[in-house]
Amino acid sequence: MRNLTLTPIISFVFLIAGTLAGLDAQDRVTGLNFATRSEVIAQNGMAATSHPLATQAAIDILKQGGSAVDAAIAANAMLGLMEPTGCGIGGDLFAIIWDAQTGELYGLNASGRSPAGLSREYYINEGYEYIPSSGALSVSVPGTVDGWFEMHGKYGRLDMETILRPSIEYGRNGFPVTELIAYYLDRSVGRLAHYPNFRDTYMPDGRMPSKGEIFRNPYLANTYEIIAREGRDAFYRGEIARTIDKYISENGGYLDYDDMAAHTSEWVEPVSTKYRGYDVWQLPPNGQGIAVLQILNILEGFDIGSMNLYSPEYLHLFTEAKKLAFEDRARYYADMDFSPVPVEKLISKEYAAERRRLIDPGRAARRYDPGLQEQPSTIYLTVADRGGNMVSLIQSNYRGMGSGMTPPGLGFVIQNRGEGFTLEPGRFNTYEPGKRPFHTIIPGFITKDGLPFMSFGVMGGEMQPQGHVQIVINMVDFGMNLQEAGDAPRIQHTGSSEPTGQRMEDGGTVMLESGFPYETIRGLIEKGHRVQWAVGPYGGYQAIMYDPVHRVYYGASESRKDGQAAGY
Repeated sequence: MRNLTLTPIISFVFLIAGTLAGLDAQDRVTGLNFATRSEVIAQNGMAATSHPLATQAAIDILKQGGSAVDAAIAANAMLGLMEPTGCGIGGDLFAIIWDAQTGELYGLNASGRSPAGLSREYYINEGYEYIPSSGALSVSVPGTVDGWFEMHGKYGRLDMETILRPSIEYGRNGFPVTELIAYYLDRSVGRLAHYPNFRDTYMPDGRMPSKGEIFRNPYLANTYEIIAREGRDAFYRGEIARTIDKYISENGGYLDYDDMAAHTSEWVEPVSTKYRGYDVWQLPPNGQGIAVLQILNILEGFDIGSMNLYSPEYLHLFTEAKKLAFEDRARYYADMDFSPVPVEKLISKEYAAERRRLIDPGRAARRYDPGLQEQPSTIYLTVADRGGNMVSLIQSNYRGMGSGMTPPGLGFVIQNRGEGFTLEPGRFNTYEPGKRPFHTIIPGFITKDGLPFMSFGVMGGEMQPQGHVQIVINMVDFGMNLQEAGDAPRIQHTGSSEPTGQRMEDGGTVMLESGFPYETIRGLIEKGHRVQWAVGPYGGYQAIMYDPVHRVYYGASESRKDGQAAGY
């Protein structure tokens, strides 16, 4: 990825060069000022995922009479097969579900916990300052499969064998690898290929598959078949769990059978804030979703609608609000079973007003402190069914293909989500056995006047809350439609303090996607921002919007990934 620090003299040259040059797959952009397409509109059901074949699988399940949850599970299973660079059953899952029958939102936290037999003292004694980003010491219990069965137990209509059948068949018979996934697969080789069984699973011919090549994963097909036939206990209490235990132990880790057997998901109550008449919903920590609500609360005090997407004034305010929220994110967001996270105070309008007063409209801050309180690659998908039920689901291995730990004969890698902890003592997110790490993946939902309005998500680490906020502002303040809101050029601020212990000392960096004019860059530099042109680190977006007047769904999936929105 090419990141180029801009000065007023050279920035315009790089923007034009980046637009005209022949770019690699990872460099695809939406164009200058900006390329978009029409929304998808359908009556009976809608699915939007990051892979067209996963979207088609979801639509097929809906047509067979499956619920939105059935279709979401089918799509997630397909993505675990076809997009292992972002997700899989070795990772975790979060979801927000609109239940049309009760007229309520329900949240599911299906994230796993750290090994009970691994202590912080072990890392310290072994000389670690941070938890490794790969290998057996970075893993935590994979929660996705339990999440599937929790959702299915409440909202499923079809049996799991029917739901997983498309993925099983594609795993055995093969599927063509897309351009973007081929690129990310190749990037994983240098970091992970030395781990046992990784090559056997993903590089059977000695290399990663290229664009258009047919790839098969019979190991994963077998695993899906066992899960479909025998249920969630096959994964957490059966031979799969024993295989994981033996493999991790042989590679110097501590995740074991008892950790797997003890795993449970948690149904949680989503939390919200009202932004200019729209109720924006997120899940409470250990994820970072409430950062979206904090940023929106701060920005609500400014007349964003009088500005525009390209104005330095708006982008400056957005960046400063993000910095403020992320200081609280670094300090307070953690597993609420271990730490008293003051969620109600953090997302309150009164607290936002206090924080808003710290913003200088004319100058970027080099650093902020967290507020005073009482005592970190991914896929996103969304599905809606004929009955009005909607699912907002996000699922991840964390860092691309996770830890690289690939248990023999199972067909998937295990996440490296343990990297999300800090080893600093006394912090909310400090590593402890049996604790859920800080999570970056967040599903989003919006209601209006008590009715479902929009299910949406933006993938990509710390980009996710920033992307959620930009989507909301693009639609509410700037009047874009569902597709335009995702295709508009994005901004990402990097360098804030992190839950893993990193501190912001120099104000961080504003990264701008192709599409922002020279005047925008110059205006930000004049306000003291360090500006960088970077291609690619802006996440991936899918969304479904419900129109209660015409009783139709609108679907959107942007061009930064290989995704598709489709309905029937």
